[in-house]
Amino acid sequence: MPDLISAFDRVANGGGPEGVEFAERVPTERWFAARFARLAAGNRQGGFIALLLDDLTEQRRSERIRVDFIANASHELRTPLASLAGFIDTLQGPARNDTEARERFLDIMEEQATRMSRLIDDLLSLSRIEMKAHVRPSGQVDLCAIVRQLGDGLEPLAGELGVKVVQTLPSGPAIVAGDRDELTQVFENLIENACKYGQSGGRVDVSVVAAHDRTGPSVSVRDYGPGIRDEHIPRLTERFYRVDVDASRKHRGTGLGLAIVKHILTRHDARMTIDSERGAGAKFTVLFPSASAVPESAEDENTEKDQRLASS
Repeated sequence: MPDLISAFDRVANGGGPEGVEFAERVPTERWFAARFARLAAGNRQGGFIALLLDDLTEQRRSERIRVDFIANASHELRTPLASLAGFIDTLQGPARNDTEARERFLDIMEEQATRMSRLIDDLLSLSRIEMKAHVRPSGQVDLCAIVRQLGDGLEPLAGELGVKVVQTLPSGPAIVAGDRDELTQVFENLIENACKYGQSGGRVDVSVVAAHDRTGPSVSVRDYGPGIRDEHIPRLTERFYRVDVDASRKHRGTGLGLAIVKHILTRHDARMTIDSERGAGAKFTVLFPSASAVPESAEDENTEKDQRLASS
């Protein structure tokens, strides 16, 4: 950090107190403020230079999140708000006494209001995740237990869409350091997307692979739908990016699901790969780092807890 070193040199060479702000980009983006000052000569510690270091990460993230929220929300909410305003004008005017039109318009208005509510919920969820992106989760979670629970929870949706979800799990647990709720959100999003956008394939495969040697556990979600063209894949985790806008709106998507997935996985030091071939479906694979050494008793305790939750 050249600015930091230069400020120290100037203070060390007799200059007055100085402050400088700097950012670190690796492993995650963080901001700091540093202040240098010489200690008074009469002090027992005279001749030393004091450094005060403040972590500005949370403050900067909050500022950026507020700006992003306003920009994204205003853009995405404009269309449903315009629709609601138009229908209200129509109901107050030409369709005032048209019962059939009123019922139809009210159904559409309810759908648009629900869309806005989902959008705000996703934006708030993304904001909360970004606020703690630099804090590593410390809990222990069994990926197999999460996948089992999601299989039960998403069964009604899969049945409604005519999709069969097939799970392939290892005989034992697949333990990772993580936040249970956030990882549940990740795989719920991926499995739900596979059911919706790969609906034509009629099947979704969810596989969990336990840690092996130096590789950590992994979870893959594969559908057999129309697939995704290569040019779309690098942008799938961008906020509000949609491969097919009409299909996304049909399935009530907000365009934020995979952005949330990306931020959660970054916090867990995990990564996601996407493989797809037109007409042959898509496969999303989440790769976790090798687990840190976990005391055997703690791992057994968490495994038993996951198994109890899975069976409850």
